[in-house]
Amino acid sequence: MTKKEMPESEAMKKERHPQHHESKDHQTAAHEMNPTGHSMAAMDHGSGNMDGMDHSMHMGNFKQKFWLSLVLALPIISLSPMMGLHLPFQFTFPGSDWVVLILATILFFYGGQPFLKGAKMEFTQKNPAMMTLIAMGITVSYLYSLYAFIANHFWHTQHVMDFFWELATLIVIMLLGHWIEMNALANAGDALKKMAELLPSTVTRLTDQGEAEVPLTDIQIGDRLLVRAGDKIPADGKILKGTTSVDESMVTGESKTVKKQVGATVIGGSVNGSGTLELSVTGTGASGYLSKVMNLVKQAQSEKSKLESISDKVAKWLFYIALLVGLLAFIVWLLLTKNLAAAFERMVTVFIIACPHALGLAIPLVIARSTSIAAKHGLLLKNRNALEQANNLQAVLLDKTGTLTEGKFTVTGVERLVTDYSETEVLQYIGALEKKANHPLALGIVNFLKEQGIVPYESSDVQNMSGIGIKGIVRNQQVQIVNEKEVRRLQLSVEKQRMNSYRAQGNTLSFLIIDRQLVAFIALGDKVKGEAKAFVQALKQQEITPVMLTGDNQTAAQAVADYLSIDDYYAELLPEAKEQIVQKYLQAGRKVMMVGDGINDAPSLARATIGVAIGAGTDVAIDSAEVVLTDSDPRDILRFLDLAQQTHRKMIQNLWWGAGYNIVAIPLAAGVLAPFGIILNPAVGAVLMSLSTIIVAFNAMTLKIHDK
Repeated sequence: MTKKEMPESEAMKKERHPQHHESKDHQTAAHEMNPTGHSMAAMDHGSGNMDGMDHSMHMGNFKQKFWLSLVLALPIISLSPMMGLHLPFQFTFPGSDWVVLILATILFFYGGQPFLKGAKMEFTQKNPAMMTLIAMGITVSYLYSLYAFIANHFWHTQHVMDFFWELATLIVIMLLGHWIEMNALANAGDALKKMAELLPSTVTRLTDQGEAEVPLTDIQIGDRLLVRAGDKIPADGKILKGTTSVDESMVTGESKTVKKQVGATVIGGSVNGSGTLELSVTGTGASGYLSKVMNLVKQAQSEKSKLESISDKVAKWLFYIALLVGLLAFIVWLLLTKNLAAAFERMVTVFIIACPHALGLAIPLVIARSTSIAAKHGLLLKNRNALEQANNLQAVLLDKTGTLTEGKFTVTGVERLVTDYSETEVLQYIGALEKKANHPLALGIVNFLKEQGIVPYESSDVQNMSGIGIKGIVRNQQVQIVNEKEVRRLQLSVEKQRMNSYRAQGNTLSFLIIDRQLVAFIALGDKVKGEAKAFVQALKQQEITPVMLTGDNQTAAQAVADYLSIDDYYAELLPEAKEQIVQKYLQAGRKVMMVGDGINDAPSLARATIGVAIGAGTDVAIDSAEVVLTDSDPRDILRFLDLAQQTHRKMIQNLWWGAGYNIVAIPLAAGVLAPFGIILNPAVGAVLMSLSTIIVAFNAMTLKIHDK
């Protein structure tokens, strides 16, 4: 069950982080869409790697081929009978047979080129599959029709029925199906393209000389921008001044506005509320959030799902079965009837019925639909194998901070341990160091001081102590803010009862040391998300075990676990320890989803059966996870599980519709019931094949996601 870590290739890194990303804007990103309006994801799918043996291969633009092939096919359909049956709209004139032959020949080599070329590649790899099956159907139709034309015009034998009508409809329907698939696959990319187009064309840049209106293309990372109330935020950035609420609904799908203050990050394309902001640009163009999102969709479209490989295997066996049954039917009918035309007709009917219109679209259409639905709900599928792997999931491992909790610490108490300093002075010393840090605890303390109107002292020579805390010089004194582990190492004593009351509530404690004297400690709590409890209960109802992982202390972890009714939890974990826990579950034969913020959880996200990153703003999340949730709502995981379940069901249904009818149709086409007077007419075979295709396409389009 263990999923191997897939190191990112240099080409992928270069693609996602081009050297000129500093100057690339949303218009450039939009121009990466091909001239037909399809996303690069769709074009990659249609012109991508043959090694994957995908039925939608690098055979050119299916939209263009479809329209030109349709122009060629319409006269053929009007001038030639459908398997010997003249339809009311058909007509002929002297020489019309030659027109049909010429047009059919052009159509066969032009419109059929994607399938012929794909079949050649499959044979080269000694693995006949989907394209081989399609190529067999159109090749037999053309060659048999060519034989019929020669026999009828030059040999003057008994009239032989041709299959030019079937050839034309086969090619056009298959091209139409592939074009529909390309459009479906492009839906998610098109939605993201529209998001990119939300960016304004000009921005207000702040310089030493004042404000300047400049094109968005001129913006560089590190520039300071002014965003007024109601304006669209032009690029990813970090707020330097101002507070506001931001509408991110067009970016994340979340309808409620998000409060933002100094230090918070904003996403390009979202809409500023009532406050005026000054922000520092952290991402533009290809380095921005929206471009990363588009790259995620692009990667998702290039992956093959497990069931899609199954459909290729089904196509391979169907090819062998149709070839064997068709040849046997030809031999048996030729021996019994001595009629070459009748024998050919049986064989051709078998091959035409086996042509996998529906099977070829069974899985890709479902994947295309689910990818589009996922993107609209803020679920970005980096690897669409995740949809298959999510079925029968047994455990969801959840990072505590940022996933189950807000990840925003607030001060819940200050305890003085000596009388030399007042509470205000204690907070001024603490604030002096923490205002120069950017971790969640520091932000919580700084915000608390602002609310209390307390101005921190000035500090110098501030240094982070890895795994311990922070130190510096304040008012000519050596000051440290450290964790409990360091307090014990320094053999400084604290009354346990004073700490236990905070620990029981899941608070994190930071200790203030001034000139080696333990002066006070400050307690900070991370609020549990309001939706977390219902989310955990929903997992249990689906018989999925929730497991909480955290680097926080045992007491804080237990407080959150007890509140959320999580029985299995692990505390005081380093990143490598989290990965080891994931390994333990995998080695026990359990399918595991890991959910985290994509920073400390990166190894675990990469190791799990499915890695789900909360938030798509970091490269680590993009690199490590199969699924990225643009919002931080854990209920989105339930939406993903529901979508995976619905997708799996549709895949199985479509595989049966796409290939199942062949179980009955191929033997009937071969004439096994001929002794009883039952022979499947070629026209009926064509109708069955077309009906199966329509059912598969309609079934895929009915895929929906249930709101939680």
